[in-house]
Amino acid sequence: MMNMELITTAHWDDSLWASIEPVYREAFPSGAKPERILRSMLDREIAYLHAGLSDGQVTAMAVTGIVPEGNNKRLIIDYLAVSEEMRGKGAGTSFLELIIDWAVKDHGVQGVIIEAESGDSETHNRRIHFWEKNGFILTPYVHQYIWVPEPYQAMLKPLDQHITVQDNGESLFRYINKFHSIAYRPSAKKK
Repeated sequence: MMNMELITTAHWDDSLWASIEPVYREAFPSGAKPERILRSMLDREIAYLHAGLSDGQVTAMAVTGIVPEGNNKRLIIDYLAVSEEMRGKGAGTSFLELIIDWAVKDHGVQGVIIEAESGDSETHNRRIHFWEKNGFILTPYVHQYIWVPEPYQAMLKPLDQHITVQDNGESLFRYINKFHSIAYRPSAKKK
């Protein structure tokens, strides 16, 4: 495992964001949530912002959320990115392991869910390979959102032997959609 330090916050921090934002923008030049939405997600206490530091520099970032469903908790990885110069060196795997360890120890999650763009381009295949190499299972169900043009597929990493996908992956979008619906819900006006 690469030597990396994990910083996790549930509260918006302008200075931390300033160091994370370049990695975020580099990895997601289009399709990224605006800063105001990310800030709102943390203000509502539904998301966490993670930074991976190598030699004191932010080289990885992630936005996650914990979605409870009865006695089960799933970690949703909304965004995960590694700086271009660190890709292919094990930084993504090390960062992912740190986040999963945090989620298990601090929140008792039993599984991790991500959604990946569905497609057969080299970029899509490389992304899917990264997640599969890290223990995620690609499900066949393709979900089409009404507000974005790309279709998506869910991937699950079970952390408990009882966690499985009982269908073609459509049920995983119940967790993802629950997280997204809270993230995009208009916030109540503060008095």
